Amino acid sequence: MDFFSIASGSSGNCICVGDDHTHVMIDAGISGKRIEAGMNKYDYTTADMNGLLVTHEHSDHVSGLGVISRKYHIPIYATAGTIRAIRSMKSLGAIDDSLFHVIKPDEDFNLGTLTIHPFHISHDAADPVAYRIENNKSKVAVCTDLGYYDNNIIENLTGLDAMLLEANHDIHMLEVGAYPYPLKQRILGDFGHLSNEASGKLLSQVLHDNVKHVFLGHLSHENNYPDLAYETVRLEVTMDNSTPYTGADFNITVASRSDVSERVVM
Repeated sequence: MDFFSIASGSSGNCICVGDDHTHVMIDAGISGKRIEAGMNKYDYTTADMNGLLVTHEHSDHVSGLGVISRKYHIPIYATAGTIRAIRSMKSLGAIDDSLFHVIKPDEDFNLGTLTIHPFHISHDAADPVAYRIENNKSKVAVCTDLGYYDNNIIENLTGLDAMLLEANHDIHMLEVGAYPYPLKQRILGDFGHLSNEASGKLLSQVLHDNVKHVFLGHLSHENNYPDLAYETVRLEVTMDNSTPYTGADFNITVASRSDVSERVVM
């Protein structure tokens, strides 16, 4: 299986996961041109995608959905609530109803050689999910846009070979920054985003000897820095006395909002 980020951040998200037979795109929150260029870096095209998995309807996850769907007719998989929200977004233009496929949190579905497990996350969207994807060799997950984590999320992130995990903001930067108070409260709340510290605490609970790579994703442009997210998450893992690991024991990198990440092959 291979796994890479085309864009990850508060300004747009698009991730690619697949194997020799089946590939899926998770979210299309950037332009079709950028998605195609990102695919091309690793000798794929957007037309190679067997499905488009949508986490939720916020524009940084679906702004390119209309263009992609009309040009390539890729099947779109999302929860019923997310599909209703997408259909109401006039900015996306017309999307063929036949392309939509309703999925349910915590119910597996198959696309080619991939088994996909959507699981519920807490975010201020209609019916958001994260995704765990596996074939007969590897398991990966993309988990961003969650205000908090619980045992169900920990369970779904356990036993993975690689993951993209949210490290959205530094709490102090957010608290003293220019955002209006209601927005700060939204981000810090149970339906907002994971901080660097929370991301590190969550990661320390799901690490194991065979984790090959961790991407930190969905960083805020205004309230975080890549180096700060990286160092904070590593420090949280190192300081956790319940785990035998340190942050230096694993390949941890920050997925960029503007550049395609390295490709992790498992």
